[in-house]
Amino acid sequence: MIKIKFNILFLFIFIIIFTGCSNNYGRYQQKNDSTPSRKPNQIELRDAIPRTESQSKGGNKNYQVRGKHYKVLPSAHNFKQTGIASWYGKKFHGHLTSNGEIYNMYGMSAAHKNLPLPTYVKVTNNNNQKTVIVRVNDRGPFHQSRIIDLSYSAAYKLDMLKTGTANVTIEAISNLIDNSPSIIDKKRAKEHYIQVFATIDEQLANKTAKAINFFFQQPAKTNQQNNVYKVQVGPINNQTTLDEVLYQLKANGYPKAFKVTR
Repeated sequence: MIKIKFNILFLFIFIIIFTGCSNNYGRYQQKNDSTPSRKPNQIELRDAIPRTESQSKGGNKNYQVRGKHYKVLPSAHNFKQTGIASWYGKKFHGHLTSNGEIYNMYGMSAAHKNLPLPTYVKVTNNNNQKTVIVRVNDRGPFHQSRIIDLSYSAAYKLDMLKTGTANVTIEAISNLIDNSPSIIDKKRAKEHYIQVFATIDEQLANKTAKAINFFFQQPAKTNQQNNVYKVQVGPINNQTTLDEVLYQLKANGYPKAFKVTR
């Protein structure tokens, strides 16, 4: 039998977020947005790690909000935009984003009206030149004067919480990934994954995979082999990204995680 050291606190927090309370305001638990009770930690302040991703099945069709029509760009190539950024926090935490993921206010994510989902963008606060890299996985903000809605951690890193908004410049970086020399040629190599752990408990494996998707914003799945359920992250075919994700997993409750190729 394979011995597993599972981060109980990690799973407990995950379950609380997904079970929640009864909805008093539609699908949300509170009427107005609010600031979280704690600041982001050092891990949560790390930039999102750009990687090659296909467009998500959800959130990439033209749509209508409050009578206004919005068109989704076919590509983020060479996209650049300057305008006002805002942020969204506790009210939306744990709820679905436009592409079907779960919003984590401590993750490095953002909402944009037109960029394809997902898109990685570099956001620069033009008032202090602080920068952050976020993964756009949601739609909004639908306030006429704003161009992007940032997660709480991203807004904290840009030092814009006191003012609530900031003048920013957005630059898409997803198009740079495809041309990166560090991407492994699939014609010459198999796909690369990170095995987080293995267990005979299918329910535990599935909950862990969902938790990793939520907290680390990485694609985690459960694979069954000989009555053993393996939780694996990937494929990640960029060597730099692979090493960074492995480091983050080892530093946050999974010290025995390791690379696998298949």
